[in-house]
Amino acid sequence: MKNLRILLMCACLVLGVFSASATRDIVPVPVQLTWGNGDFPLTQQTTISYGNLPNGEQAARYLQEAMKKLTGVELRIVDGNKGDIRLAKGRMKADQYTLNVTTTGIELTGGSYEAVAWGIGTLRQLTDERSIPCVSINDQPRFGWRGFHFDCSRHFFTVTEVKEIIDMMALYKYNRFHWHLTDDEGWRVEIKKYPKLTEQGAWRKWNGHDRTCMQREKAEDNPDFRIPTDRLRINGTDTVYGGYYTQAELREVVRYAKQRGIEIMPEIDMPGHMLAAIQAYEGISCFPITGWGDVFSTPMCPGKDKMLEFCKDIWTEIFDIFPFNYVHIGGDEVEMKNWKKCPDCQARIKAKGLKNEKELQAWFTHQIEAHMNKHGRKMMGWDEIREGGLSKTATVSWWRGQERKVVEEVTAHGNDVVYCPTTCFYIDYAETPNYLPMIYDFDMLPATLSDKQKQHVLGVQANLWCEYVPTRERAFYQYFPRMIAVAELAWSQPSRKSYADFQRRLPAQYRLLNRYNVPYHFPALEGVYKKHVFTDRAKVDIVNRDPSSTLRYTTDGSIPQKSSPVLLSGQTIDESKSMTVRPFGHNDRGGEIINIDYEKQGMLSAIQRPASLTQGLNATWYDHKGPLTIDIHSSKAYDSKTLDAPTVPYQARSFTGVIITGYIDIPADGIYTFAMPNNGAAQLKIDGNAVVNHSRTHLPHEEMGQAALCAGLHRIEIRLWGRWSTRLNLTVTAPDGKQLPAETTYYR
Repeated sequence: MKNLRILLMCACLVLGVFSASATRDIVPVPVQLTWGNGDFPLTQQTTISYGNLPNGEQAARYLQEAMKKLTGVELRIVDGNKGDIRLAKGRMKADQYTLNVTTTGIELTGGSYEAVAWGIGTLRQLTDERSIPCVSINDQPRFGWRGFHFDCSRHFFTVTEVKEIIDMMALYKYNRFHWHLTDDEGWRVEIKKYPKLTEQGAWRKWNGHDRTCMQREKAEDNPDFRIPTDRLRINGTDTVYGGYYTQAELREVVRYAKQRGIEIMPEIDMPGHMLAAIQAYEGISCFPITGWGDVFSTPMCPGKDKMLEFCKDIWTEIFDIFPFNYVHIGGDEVEMKNWKKCPDCQARIKAKGLKNEKELQAWFTHQIEAHMNKHGRKMMGWDEIREGGLSKTATVSWWRGQERKVVEEVTAHGNDVVYCPTTCFYIDYAETPNYLPMIYDFDMLPATLSDKQKQHVLGVQANLWCEYVPTRERAFYQYFPRMIAVAELAWSQPSRKSYADFQRRLPAQYRLLNRYNVPYHFPALEGVYKKHVFTDRAKVDIVNRDPSSTLRYTTDGSIPQKSSPVLLSGQTIDESKSMTVRPFGHNDRGGEIINIDYEKQGMLSAIQRPASLTQGLNATWYDHKGPLTIDIHSSKAYDSKTLDAPTVPYQARSFTGVIITGYIDIPADGIYTFAMPNNGAAQLKIDGNAVVNHSRTHLPHEEMGQAALCAGLHRIEIRLWGRWSTRLNLTVTAPDGKQLPAETTYYR
């Protein structure tokens, strides 16, 4: 019995240590981490000191506020270095910190204030209801730029909401906040020399984005799309939407972010995306009539000196508000048709010896950059700023995922670059099952870059554009959990990373987000296809990786509610059935609605093999305005070619439709699964039967469907449409789980 008691005590001790590491694992994964035994308790008598840490009182107050929010305990701040929790500056690299938690005290030492603030983020993750597990951590980031972008122009967010987002990013050791403050839809920053920018430019009538949000609120039973009433006011007979930040409010947000180890980079987008300013002040556009062209809005006029002075005046006030050494000029998506017709622009081109309008934009950009440099600032801009001539000192935000050569060209030119390509770092796009691993395993330093070029890769950020994000709840829903994956990509060394281990650690983060009342996107369900096909009976085999959420469903087409029946994995279905599935989590919050068809089919017979076949598929491209795919063929064709496989690279052409036809050779009878990653509307037919059919335009995503096929040849037709570009990489998985090889599968 004595030996048995000893064994049980040892087992409990081991389980206790395992429990701490399993339930309070850290994201991003640190360089070195060793779990200890026991916990450090947090009580009303627990004290914080900050010794020799510069601005240490700010760090102590940050920790004090964070612990009170998590535990309800208000720790006391004391002078000197004798606190129970001791913050200090140590002799180490500026971005390095060490954290040692014992049962009697905590020591957090960093090479700088910022490093200590990032260590506080780790402490926040480790904190249970009233304790912190014993642990020893030595840590520092892989990249110096770990950024998140927030667009407050399309929809306005209050100072309180912005602070809350900053606080959550600090939890995961982000250090750069790219704040998009102006655009066509709203001007959000007070400029004292030009008061009409906010008096007029901060307010607008309802637009298409607002109406779409209101429609989605009803269609998806989702209050996250509800336009907040405190953003509305009456202007004469009109109800207008908007808001702006005073300079005092902006300085307070800067202080709040810096206290958490985060610097704010303001973006004033120019010379395009400036309709809010152009409509407030005359004489800064080419012509009095302004508005929208085929795709983009009327830009400012770089031929007018008045416009240059206007921009410089704005930046001078911006410099006084935001002390960070980087500022962002935007510079993307400029509609240059007016410049071609404008006598002032053409005179400027001639006077400066420029070749075309792209060089005119580059000339304008260089003028503003010189003004920035004069005030001790570095300029960053979207990757279009390299067109027409890139200066030696500008930093580029690589955003156009289809422009794969941007990083190689920019770094070869000797310029720095920050990654944020649309392919996986535009988190306003819908989250699909492939999103998290695509972010997590993104190759930040590809072999195509030399060692010298790799030194110019500053880091990575994720961009949230808010055309369809009107509330704090929707913003968090889009940010998380993808921002957790971005955090580990930016911080952790590749040798320490494992996506399988990351997935294991995510449920603890979901529980932590619930404690902060952050409505994250429920993890994408695995094993879900638009169409599940079976010949006899099917088993529901859906994987939900959030143990704190429950799946509920209906079969009558109605939207599931918290009272709807629970969907249990393993249920058997023997007749065709349509199901509407929805996860419910913390505070009975409902998630995304998913429609799933279980379809009982007979096997589709193979067709008679034609006399002559060659390997490949036929593809034809059309100037198709969309968004429907059914009528692509009625538009004008502009290109055709043979494809070796159903793979379409990025087409950087607006409004493109593609039709791909041929045959698919099925090796054996069975249920085959078709996965279609693309970024527009897409349709897949096998022998005239729809397998995949969807219309999520301008959103990279993957749709999946199934078909019951007999061995042999079957006709295949694929239709794609995209507003900005099209892409496709169709994969076909056999019943044994193996993908069909392209070279023996497709014929024409």
